[in-house]
Amino acid sequence: MNVLSLFDGMSCGQLALERAGIVYKYYLASEIDRWAIQIARKNYPDTIHLGNVLNVDGEDLPKIDLLIGGSPCQGFSFAGKQLNFDDPRSSLFFEFVRLLRECEPKYFLLENVPMKKEYVDIITDFLHVAPIMINSALVSAQNRKRLYWTNIPTYQPTDRGIMLKDIILNDAYPVALHNLYGGFNEKEHRTFTKKSPTIRTPAGGGHIPSLLLSEKALAYMDRKVRDGRNHWDFKHYSDVRNEKSSAVVANFFKGVPYNVLKDEDCIRKFHPIECERLQTVPDNYTEGVSNTQRYKMIGNGWTVDVIAHILKGM
Repeated sequence: MNVLSLFDGMSCGQLALERAGIVYKYYLASEIDRWAIQIARKNYPDTIHLGNVLNVDGEDLPKIDLLIGGSPCQGFSFAGKQLNFDDPRSSLFFEFVRLLRECEPKYFLLENVPMKKEYVDIITDFLHVAPIMINSALVSAQNRKRLYWTNIPTYQPTDRGIMLKDIILNDAYPVALHNLYGGFNEKEHRTFTKKSPTIRTPAGGGHIPSLLLSEKALAYMDRKVRDGRNHWDFKHYSDVRNEKSSAVVANFFKGVPYNVLKDEDCIRKFHPIECERLQTVPDNYTEGVSNTQRYKMIGNGWTVDVIAHILKGM
């Protein structure tokens, strides 16, 4: 079997094929990001990279049995400007359609973000199949809803019940009572750990019972993180008994990104390995480039176990 992967990124497609137990002869990948290509080649040196999708001609390729791709989603995402097909990145969807027609593969799979129904309908009309919505939460520790258009028989994965506590590297507490946007200075800051009885608020407005907050922090570990650049859901901390303290907690959590955790000594982002685990990618798969590039390609990548689940239907 030969596979053509468009917008291949760090080659999550090969991870999924391998995990699904599907053997292939050639894996041809269209990608332009140099760092993603570097990681793909590190893990899968036999990958045949084709460069820009605009320069890929179906007539020049061997017989393609499976066409996969997640065309750039910035124009469709509710978090963006929603330019939709007017966005040059999201208009690359039509390159997927072009190569689908030129290559005539037996199977195809296209992934994209949730979007307005009118744009879902346009994509559906071109591909002649309705999408299935799958939340990565069923197979990972993150809520990540995505649409999948495919002619592979597909159903919802079984919920594995994986939570945040299952993927972190240590016992870090997700409590960030430190204003990341210009609050405490280092001298004023009081870390929150099991050992420290209280936290001094930046306004000098008293103390917050550490035991109560500790219970809330530990409870958060039994949840899943949100996909994208959302903020801490501080409402879960609003039942602190002291009304004034409750207001302080809400103020502190407002604007603090979801991808921030608090361990015993510092406030930190998710480690790249933890991000890999959120996407069900093997630990250190993206090692070899800067953390900035690792975060970028992991975020742009697929939840591997979702794709493997779909591909098993072939």
